[in-house]
Amino acid sequence: MKIDVTALGGIIFGAICLIAGFVLEGGKAGALLEGTAAIIVVGGTIGATVISFSLDELKKIPQLIRMGLTRTTFEPIELIEKLVRYTDIARKRQPLALESEIDQTDDPFLSKGLQLIVDNADPVLLKQMLEADIYARLSQQKMGASIFEAAGGYAPTFGIMGTVMGLVHVLGELSGNSSALAASIGLAFIATLYGVSTANLLWLPMASNLKNKAKHDLLMRQMALEGILSIQMGMPPSLLRDKLMSFIRPSSAPGSGKSESPTIAGQPLEVS
Repeated sequence: MKIDVTALGGIIFGAICLIAGFVLEGGKAGALLEGTAAIIVVGGTIGATVISFSLDELKKIPQLIRMGLTRTTFEPIELIEKLVRYTDIARKRQPLALESEIDQTDDPFLSKGLQLIVDNADPVLLKQMLEADIYARLSQQKMGASIFEAAGGYAPTFGIMGTVMGLVHVLGELSGNSSALAASIGLAFIATLYGVSTANLLWLPMASNLKNKAKHDLLMRQMALEGILSIQMGMPPSLLRDKLMSFIRPSSAPGSGKSESPTIAGQPLEVS
């Protein structure tokens, strides 16, 4: 895995632009540092998110953050060529010859499929087992994205709550110094800034990031599944290559402009 430069760079660039814009408008960068507002927004967001999910789901947050800030290689052409080589081996020799390829692949899903071919598993059972694996992984990825989506929904609300709490305090001190009151009002609105900025710069983009990576992962696994089933059927390498290329180069024939969503057991697989 490599660092996801676009994800990390986007967060840093967005934060710098927000601070620079504030400073250019005559503000001081130090004025954006308000501990009370941070406690209300961050603490409230975390609390509400914790209520929304189970402990087992929340334990995966560090793994999800790491997934969002790193990027695995997305090489569908490389996968196609690898599957074509597997089917060539299986046709020229025996499916048992694929046993030597199992330990050489770093993809657990592909390794599992090859092992099922070597074990001469029933085609229906093989398909069911691999589809169940795809569905379980997709469900986990969708759950991870929903955690950050929930946090993105709660953060602006707690920002408004922090602002209201600050204004209540200000209204109780109306008899005080006018300049001090103005400063207090400014600090009160920092909470709203924290809520909106964290939601739209951290939580919601992270959810979109995980969804996008889940789509790539789903495509790769769908291609691997079709390839493994075709290898077991003894499909010629050239035909397998053409079949798998249709996943990334759809036909432009009339009526093919709208592709159907992949399905498992008749149920559509969508990352939403």
